[in-house]
Amino acid sequence: MVDAINNGVAAAKLNGDNTAMNLPEKEAFDRLIRPTDSYTENGTYWADLPIGERVKFVSAVNKAETNRELGNLWQMIKDDPLSPIGFYFREYVVPGAGLGLEGYVLFSIGNISPLFDDVFKACWKEGTTCNLNWIAAITYLEIIGIIFGQIMVGIIGDWIGRRWGLIQDATIMFLGLIMLVAAWGVTENGWVICYAWSLWFYSIGVGGEYPMTVTIGMENGAGSGSVTTREDRLHRGRKVTLAFLMQGWGQVFNQAVLMILLIIFHHGSISAPYSAVAVQWTYRISFALPAVGTLWLIYYRAYHMKAASKQLAIIKKRSHVTGYDTESLRLTLKYFGPRLLATAGCWFFNDVFVYGSKLFQSEFIDILLPNETGIFPTWEYNLLNASVSLAGYYLAAFFVDHKLYGRKWMQIIGFLAVFITYVIPAFNYTYYTEAAHVHSFQAMYFLGSFFTQFGPNCITFLVAGEVFPTPIRATAHGISAASGKLGALWVAILYNYIGVEERFKIVPWFGLAGLLLTYLFLPDTTGLDLKEQERRWEYIRSGREAEYHGPAIHSKHLSVWERFRGVGKNYNAEIDYQQKVEEMRSTWEAAMIEKTQDESGTAVDTDEELHEGQVHEYFRRTSPMFGGAEKTLPREEGFSLPPAAEE
Repeated sequence: MVDAINNGVAAAKLNGDNTAMNLPEKEAFDRLIRPTDSYTENGTYWADLPIGERVKFVSAVNKAETNRELGNLWQMIKDDPLSPIGFYFREYVVPGAGLGLEGYVLFSIGNISPLFDDVFKACWKEGTTCNLNWIAAITYLEIIGIIFGQIMVGIIGDWIGRRWGLIQDATIMFLGLIMLVAAWGVTENGWVICYAWSLWFYSIGVGGEYPMTVTIGMENGAGSGSVTTREDRLHRGRKVTLAFLMQGWGQVFNQAVLMILLIIFHHGSISAPYSAVAVQWTYRISFALPAVGTLWLIYYRAYHMKAASKQLAIIKKRSHVTGYDTESLRLTLKYFGPRLLATAGCWFFNDVFVYGSKLFQSEFIDILLPNETGIFPTWEYNLLNASVSLAGYYLAAFFVDHKLYGRKWMQIIGFLAVFITYVIPAFNYTYYTEAAHVHSFQAMYFLGSFFTQFGPNCITFLVAGEVFPTPIRATAHGISAASGKLGALWVAILYNYIGVEERFKIVPWFGLAGLLLTYLFLPDTTGLDLKEQERRWEYIRSGREAEYHGPAIHSKHLSVWERFRGVGKNYNAEIDYQQKVEEMRSTWEAAMIEKTQDESGTAVDTDEELHEGQVHEYFRRTSPMFGGAEKTLPREEGFSLPPAAEE
């Protein structure tokens, strides 16, 4: 029976037995293929419009979407005034909880170190009771652990599945926190060694959070069918960025918690000197608090994220892959190698800034407060700087999906701004560090922190997952993120051999290099739905790259290098429309055939829109073998048309 149906499909296509769409059918397909937030009324893609018309179209879409979201928000408030808080927590806090917890812990290392220097001088600062190589190794082991986790969990996420990677990350972080809280030794040096290795173990879980958070944020928003979603088209970047900015909240909370705990254990005083007992209680409890949150994260991911690997499983099933998709890795390196160069290289340059500024933060504060001996003024400036960075995160989330600005321009302008804010004091260091001009120096430092977040730090995290196909997304993201941490490791080693002024003279040029690499090799995925990239990948995977004609190869969504190579020469909106109809037909036919074999009547995974209304009617009408099947197959054999067709 199935062979007869398949033969009928082949014969129908061979003979061109397809009648033209009527107007209601055409309108139904337009709603699926050419949604009004990306196409004009006459079916023109937004990126094909002249610049003036493009600005008007994008502005109108953004205004309508803003009004819709504000209307929904107002309705939520009227129904339940606290419901927006619950919505924000579910959509952004929970997906980014792992990054929030790691931001709290990892950046606390830099906050605690000055306290250790002050209270345990013989060990942490002078090296008389401890080996200074082990003190320095704390930073190195932390970064190496992150690199290992990023690559390892990236591969596991593509091999075994996203859910397993998420649970594994949370478990490693929980055990690492227990080790940090309990770290001890019979000597001070033994304590430092135990502390360093505990941090290394914890950092492995942290590294895995990067590829897992971004893949889950993207794939859950895009859905598992063939029809794209409005949320993916308009808010994919915002969703991932708001999850990523939990890292910024983690930094803010950590600094605040440390200040509160030290006040509590220092008998309500903020003045030095601080006792060793107060410091030990402060830092250990500061690590114990996120352990509770991490334990909850293990539970949530194990019992409430069972569908986390759904889209990956569907893609693998289509490609007949059961384990790790080595063929996709090979093709990714072949077709998207320059993209990997851009995502990895730009992340490397960005982390030179991010970790570089963190590592000379204490020297910066010494310039601002030359006569201050207590730890609290330093922590207050850290808290202020973390708050400035958090503002940059939120502004990035606000603009990241704007089609007239978006990912690529945000990263270019961010790199340029950081370059300028660092290079000015680099060659006028004495002038800007004088008491009369120190506030200008302070402003430039804070602007650097702001534009790092409102620019490359958020964008590198986002695009390293967007520009690669699903089967290899976590691996490519992990490699890119690991490259970033190599930048952090490089700058940590370099800073041991040069002074503060020399650091300012070296670091800015990495911003200029990041700008050039972004411009040449990074495509702009702003306004491009994730399903289009998956469509293009399916053509590449099956050896038919030249047959793809959709928006994923529009010049707007290609890098300068890809345009130079002629990747976009096959773009054709009309041919692409016809191809999408036929692809939907194939999906519909496969589902209908499945229904003839499955006694439960459950079709293969597909979109409901293909099995209702005018779209279903068109496929039923223009697929002759199903008309024949309706006449010849008795109902008791298990074949029945969906309700929309029977009506």
